[in-house]
Amino acid sequence: MEHHQFLPNEEAGQSRRTRWWDVSVLIDGATPEVQARLEAEQGLAEAGGVLAAGGTVAFPTETVYGLGADARNTAAVEAVFAAKGRPSDNPLIVHIADLSQLEGLVTEVNGTARRLMDAFWPGPLTLVLPAAPGAVSPRVTAGLDTVAVRMPAHDIALRLIAAAGCPVAAPSANRSGRPSPTLASHVGDDLAGRIDGIVDGGPTGVGLESTVVVAGDDGIVTVLRPGGITAEQLARHAADVRLDAALQSAAEAGGRDEDMPAPRSPGMKYTHYAPRGALRVVTGAAPERVAAAIQAELDAAKARGEVTGVLAFDEHLPLYRADCVLSLGSLTALETAAHRLYAALRRFDDGGVTFILAESCPREGLGAAVMNRLLKAAGGKVIKV
Repeated sequence: MEHHQFLPNEEAGQSRRTRWWDVSVLIDGATPEVQARLEAEQGLAEAGGVLAAGGTVAFPTETVYGLGADARNTAAVEAVFAAKGRPSDNPLIVHIADLSQLEGLVTEVNGTARRLMDAFWPGPLTLVLPAAPGAVSPRVTAGLDTVAVRMPAHDIALRLIAAAGCPVAAPSANRSGRPSPTLASHVGDDLAGRIDGIVDGGPTGVGLESTVVVAGDDGIVTVLRPGGITAEQLARHAADVRLDAALQSAAEAGGRDEDMPAPRSPGMKYTHYAPRGALRVVTGAAPERVAAAIQAELDAAKARGEVTGVLAFDEHLPLYRADCVLSLGSLTALETAAHRLYAALRRFDDGGVTFILAESCPREGLGAAVMNRLLKAAGGKVIKV
């Protein structure tokens, strides 16, 4: 099923017709009528044709919605940067639907990388590999001699890439700096009128972007961006797992972007995932002291006329009073926090919240990715108790 939108891009002073294909009936477990399935399959074929013709199409993955373009087509890739307002020294991830697409895309897949592919593909793991000369647009690699590649674990994404017949470069389908989209409606809020189409496949699963790694010949795996595959999972298939020096420096500095080199991976530089209101992350060893400090800050903000919000874990929710109190789930189930984070940041925007405080969580397992995104959303602004 398809419905059409013709929305003005007032900020850019132009209009673009953004097509919308609802293919959610194709999701595993759905039992649609034959006609509905046929219409959805036709919609996917049309969306693939738009990509093949050099257009830009947003689509669901198991992590977040991506904004896709033919990775070989510089004009198409530039349209992605223009729609997102994304810095040009930030590389893009290339999505493939079949291992055979690696041929001609990269020059080598070493044993370590092959083990990770066998273990985690399709899935939320991106591998930075040596790029074959001329295989993709230089705008995809941001001038580097490597290309970031992954195979998404989402049937609609895989079918769309196959229908396009090309490797698909796809960052998250949001305006740069905004929270990543976990629903097609989030994409529409940010990009309708700026892109050619949106494939609506319902809500995403993981909720955070993929883990990005470099796999060394020596078996050492270096994490450039934490994500849906944890360091602990990677360690089962590697001689050692290490954090990239730039990522380690950013973590120690609270996630600030200053003085970082040109990024080797998406998500390593620039304020990402930010709500419109001011966000701070509050850290401390004693939960009671953290809660007391957060409430004191919220009360002071309310007194000066702010619309207040707090992002907290279930264990501490009763301790807070604010205009908007949102749960990240339990500290014992951080996959829930990963799934809820971006939607929560957008809910603060919907409620006009101007001052937001967020609890921190341990950095083990998925906590590393949750904290990476929270600190990016806060622009590195941390309150230590």
